[in-house]
Amino acid sequence: MFHIQICQSSEQPGWLPLRQALWPDASEHEHRDETAQQLKAPQRYINFVAYDIQLHPVGFAEASLRTDYVNGTESSPVVYLEGIYVIPQQRRQGVAARLIEHVAQWGRENGCVEMASDTGVDNLTSQATHKALGFEETERVVYFKRAL
Repeated sequence: MFHIQICQSSEQPGWLPLRQALWPDASEHEHRDETAQQLKAPQRYINFVAYDIQLHPVGFAEASLRTDYVNGTESSPVVYLEGIYVIPQQRRQGVAARLIEHVAQWGRENGCVEMASDTGVDNLTSQATHKALGFEETERVVYFKRAL
């Protein structure tokens, strides 16, 4: 069993370590800056942490409301799953599904009829997780740049 809480502080137990596990290339300072910015805009961002019965953090999800064009969608606003992570020993226990349902409910409460997300073309684990959570692939994109 586990329960889910909305993050209301950058000091929310588990939020920072779970973010660092999902996005290890960012520094602690960068994570703290991002969480602070999200907390300043609760009308645009929502963050949830899942806890086990001993109150240990076991997963988190971050989402935003997007009114710009979101690839593969047909409506606006769209609830956009920015990130989701469950610790390895709690995977396949329904934690991610419950987190996604909380994100979806927040999206519905904010007028969304679609949820979107993305992952890397080579991130097969994330692709499989998205599909298991009810997402369908809409397109694949390779971005280019050129210095001027």
